[in-house]
Amino acid sequence: MTAPITIKKHEAVPGTGSYEVRFADGRPSVYFYWDDLPGRRLQPDLLTRSEAEARAKELARIERDKLAGAGA
Repeated sequence: MTAPITIKKHEAVPGTGSYEVRFADGRPSVYFYWDDLPGRRLQPDLLTRSEAEARAKELARIERDKLAGAGA
């Protein structure tokens, strides 16, 4: 059985990338983009790696809790 919610880290260029929260039920993935070099950030709302990872984990936890509550 596939895990209902997974997190995948993407890092094509060192120091920048995204965390993808994937849903097995067909919902679109949610991405949290990050860049650890402030001088390279083109978007002011870009996160650091640790912030992006924390937000991805929090979203996954919330969604897993919803699934656990619905199955009870």
